[in-house]
Amino acid sequence: MMLLQGGRKHPVNMTMIFYSHIFRGVLKTVGGVAAAIARGKAGTATRWRDRSQDNRAMRFCFSLALALTASFFMTTTATNAAPATDLGERLAACTACHGTEGRTINAEYLPRIAGKPSGYLYHQLLNFRDGRRHNAAMTHLLQPLSDAYLRDMAAYFSALDLPYPAPAVPKASADVLGRGEALVLRGDAARKLPACAQCHGTPLTGVAPAIPGLLGLPAAYLRAQLGAWRAGQRRAQAPDCMGEMAQALTPADIDAVAAWLAAQPVPPHNRPLAAPSAPLPLRCGGVSP
Repeated sequence: MMLLQGGRKHPVNMTMIFYSHIFRGVLKTVGGVAAAIARGKAGTATRWRDRSQDNRAMRFCFSLALALTASFFMTTTATNAAPATDLGERLAACTACHGTEGRTINAEYLPRIAGKPSGYLYHQLLNFRDGRRHNAAMTHLLQPLSDAYLRDMAAYFSALDLPYPAPAVPKASADVLGRGEALVLRGDAARKLPACAQCHGTPLTGVAPAIPGLLGLPAAYLRAQLGAWRAGQRRAQAPDCMGEMAQALTPADIDAVAAWLAAQPVPPHNRPLAAPSAPLPLRCGGVSP
């Protein structure tokens, strides 16, 4: 990227821009969480159920802020260095939170982005930038970036093919896990709920170019995202099929689905399917790249 100054073009280190925006965003997020906890709630859609959760959330937010502060100031000390030209170097702000090569550093808060379908990643970047998903750090990070640059970012992380860790031992009961398995694999015909696998693929590894896999994510993250869809705090381009689906689920359904998915190992061949095996049961905006 080139910046015009005094009639001349100068190279701009996108990492500096990224750190600047994400640092401001994280500070805003930390302030918001602190204020929300003082009021007895966190954000507009999520409540911490006890003081230990308040403390965990605050410790995480402040740790993230401190890490980004250190990274930011280390970057600013190298102002005379040549600007990063490799895309991986320019996306250092992404890996500061999402982990080396997009593997994640805290999966309950920050999802793995490596290997996700490029169309899915691109649309999520658009959703954060344009206000359909809410996260102050992500919004500040992405606001100055063009659609073309977001496509490049999505393609970079999508191309990474990295192993997944083994799933955590489930804490849910056998009845809860059985209910989750039924909803994920077979749906609920009586309630006109299609199975998750009808859209996300039979192996649940996603479908190219824009439907994500559901495996390799912790139950807490899955519950949070389904809860955000259900509460209208996470949205997609219309028609919002996931919002429609999540609103038809009960809190018990969400707990069961999250628990069962989180307990499943990611298969060795975990790349998204090339195409759906059958027409999707719902019309979904943002499925095309």
